[in-house]
Amino acid sequence: MYIGRIVSVAKTPDNRIVASYRVSSRSFPNRKAVISGDKVSIVPKDGHEGDIFKNPYIAYNCVRLVNNGDIAVVTNGSQTDPIAEKIAMGMPIRDALVLSSLAMDYEKDDYNTPRISAVADRVNNTGWLAVVRDNGLEVREMPLEAGQFFYVSTYEENTLEIAQGGDYTANTSEEACEFILSKSVFAERTNPVTAVAAVLTDGAFELTSQDVVTD
Repeated sequence: MYIGRIVSVAKTPDNRIVASYRVSSRSFPNRKAVISGDKVSIVPKDGHEGDIFKNPYIAYNCVRLVNNGDIAVVTNGSQTDPIAEKIAMGMPIRDALVLSSLAMDYEKDDYNTPRISAVADRVNNTGWLAVVRDNGLEVREMPLEAGQFFYVSTYEENTLEIAQGGDYTANTSEEACEFILSKSVFAERTNPVTAVAAVLTDGAFELTSQDVVTD
């Protein structure tokens, strides 16, 4: 089943907070994730730079670490920066997600693609999800426990449902990327392109990206 982009919050089996993102695409698969310090960007692969003129929504910062690395913001679009900046200025996570989602709104493409966002908070060991669609806006702190994950996607599964989750087995950032690309329910979600994960490790978020290898 194709559900488009995916954001997820989770806790490792030993109760460390995780936020991850997966790009799934049928129209623009030639993209990669690039890590640069405390942020990660989704950009076209070499030779496909012209794709940004076909669709302005395909390149963006998908991850930002703020508050001295205590908070990871993970999204499917340009809402990453305003969410991160509002949190860095002292705004509560809930309010930053609501205000930025409402201000940015869903993407004005051919599919009215929702904006989906996740926030992992190291200090409180909590995970939040948000989605703004053409017919609604939802923001929620998810009831995470150790070894559990929740997710929301741009299509089909684009509401905040407790049923959209399950057992979480990843322990490292590399395993977290593999998990959202090909494990559990994600093995049945088609057209994976790349994944990024922020996993709390030794008191700080470790960022890792993994591109799908194609022939």
